[in-house]
Amino acid sequence: MVFVTGDTHIPIDINKLTAKSFPQQKELTKEDFVIICGDCGVVWDNGREDIYWRKWLNDKPFTTLFVDGNHENFALLNKFPVVDFHGGKAHQISSSIFHLMRGEHFILNGKSFFVMGGASSHDKEHRKEGLSWWSEELPSAEEYAHAFAILEKHNWQADYILSHCAPTSIQFELGSSYQPDELTDFLQMVKHRCNFKKWFFGHYHQDIASDTFFCLYNNIIRLK
Repeated sequence: MVFVTGDTHIPIDINKLTAKSFPQQKELTKEDFVIICGDCGVVWDNGREDIYWRKWLNDKPFTTLFVDGNHENFALLNKFPVVDFHGGKAHQISSSIFHLMRGEHFILNGKSFFVMGGASSHDKEHRKEGLSWWSEELPSAEEYAHAFAILEKHNWQADYILSHCAPTSIQFELGSSYQPDELTDFLQMVKHRCNFKKWFFGHYHQDIASDTFFCLYNNIIRLK
């Protein structure tokens, strides 16, 4: 089984993955996946709290996957080993925690996933570069080119798309105050060109569902 949820901002919003809040986990094994749509927070400073929560997640019966958001320590995240994972590239954080890298295509339980993490921080002015904010929150030119090439390779087909922020038009529907940027515009292009069934994202701290686009925060959705 595959489940998808929103930001965990460890430890702030991790309670959604406790056994009480997510009782379905009692039926899961390491062959099942829970995907966090960005701002996971499990890689922040490699301190004692990081280590505690990595062990907490690693001890869960399921395997944890996450898309990167904007509130991630990219300097540390990019030091973890890159491994081949279900058809794409991932950073391996522990034996059962993996970061799904940008622009990659994965096959999980027979379904295809295109992943494009990152987002612009709306609270950047309250953060300090290198300590609580990193410029890598938005993809590089090379990452955009890689994502485009992967989409071309797979004929612009995916069962599911996972991101942290939304395409520009969807973001505007969530709130007119949200400003477009190069990533939301790139995702808008993907929205128009890619043939997909459903798109899941976090970032906006809302739970809003449509037939195709799902903004996730506290909700945990099982994919079928």
